[in-house]
Amino acid sequence: MTDFDTDLFVIGGGSGGVRAARIAAGHGARVTVAEEYRFGGTCVIRGCVPKKLMVYASHIHQDIRDAAGFGWTIPQAHFDWPTLIANKDREIARLEAIYATNVEKSGARTVKARAVFEDPHTVRLSTGETVRARYILIATGGAPNHGTMIPGIEHVISSNEVFHLPELPKRILIQGGGYIALEFACIFAGLGCDVTVVYRGDNILRGFDEDVRTHVRTEMERAGISILTGCTVARVEKLGDEYTSHLSSGSSIASDQVMFAIGRHPNVANLGLEKANIAINPDNGGIAVNEYCQTSVPHIYAIGDVTHRTNLTPVAIREGHAFADTVFGNRPAQVDYTNIPTAVFSQPEVGTVGLTESQARALYDRVDIYKTDFRPMKATMSGSQIRTLMKLIVDGDSDRVLGCHIVGPEAAELVQLIAIAVKVKATKVDFDSTMALHPTAAEELVTMRTPTARHVRQAAE
Repeated sequence: MTDFDTDLFVIGGGSGGVRAARIAAGHGARVTVAEEYRFGGTCVIRGCVPKKLMVYASHIHQDIRDAAGFGWTIPQAHFDWPTLIANKDREIARLEAIYATNVEKSGARTVKARAVFEDPHTVRLSTGETVRARYILIATGGAPNHGTMIPGIEHVISSNEVFHLPELPKRILIQGGGYIALEFACIFAGLGCDVTVVYRGDNILRGFDEDVRTHVRTEMERAGISILTGCTVARVEKLGDEYTSHLSSGSSIASDQVMFAIGRHPNVANLGLEKANIAINPDNGGIAVNEYCQTSVPHIYAIGDVTHRTNLTPVAIREGHAFADTVFGNRPAQVDYTNIPTAVFSQPEVGTVGLTESQARALYDRVDIYKTDFRPMKATMSGSQIRTLMKLIVDGDSDRVLGCHIVGPEAAELVQLIAIAVKVKATKVDFDSTMALHPTAAEELVTMRTPTARHVRQAAE
């Protein structure tokens, strides 16, 4: 007889937790997964997937405008928000069912309940059941963070509620300058809304390459989105169906909705972590883990956004897989966090991998920059003024490509492929010797022969 009811108990049925459960079950472990909301987690239910569906919807308006340049006459189009939301909900329900079914097919048990720690080996479910587990994996993800409490904060929605608005706002104010804020700003603008973005920094997309930041802001403002930097929302008033946001700059803006997308915090509250003596990382507020995702308690692990390290769904999935192989597959595995590709599904789209120009210049003695900025072929026919940016960061000594940054149509698709080249340490000569595929925008990546800038770091005296 064993003292444990299960070999592995997973708290959280998101992408990372589900992957860990399935792989562990495949290694022969007895697995239980508890999810208090919906299987699929933030990404599938109220994050990446529904957002991308709404991005597709918002692109269609521009596609209709572009059609005239190619000889198409299209009658006045009409957009219906409730139809989009209903169809989105139907697709998310389908994906949720697949997630839950795949867990059960792997042999793991699923429980729709909240789980909290009673002691280092025991969790109590909201159903009243208690479960003793040999190993416990925390995969509870993150949640929107509204930041400092301000008067009227109760009137503000987050990226959770935005997917369920009963009607499309004519005017919306979005506070934040990161990918979530900008993606929704472009979604609403593409659907015909009047959009204002408010951000405390001097420019949007902090942490991205400076050329990317400038290019995206220019294109968003060209599309009619108002971007106010260097200020914050200090107070929100509601008068009838209208909101007035009072800014720290002294101005005020009226809108039909106010949305904050200023960051996310790890879901660590009310899990009973103190009963299991699980340490929190004082630097980021997430669960502290080592290179194997192991917490301060040897048999308890944590993956994904709850650790608040690299908050991306593919990272959580990779961590979940590595955890299961390490603990149950007798194959110790660590996740490589270098050169992780990422995307911003703004309009225009951003795809990036590797170092920014400033990061490369801080690390390498010689850095070569290859950059091009052009109107894509489709835009020259449609009359659109949209421009594409492509940029390569190269080590001037070894010739290795250190980073790639693209802003334009299908940027994310392109960078996913370029990430392979960056990962295997391809050189600029490798790019140059690759035959161009014409006519494509991507051929620019293998035809940029002359550096647009060369930086040499001066030796310290």
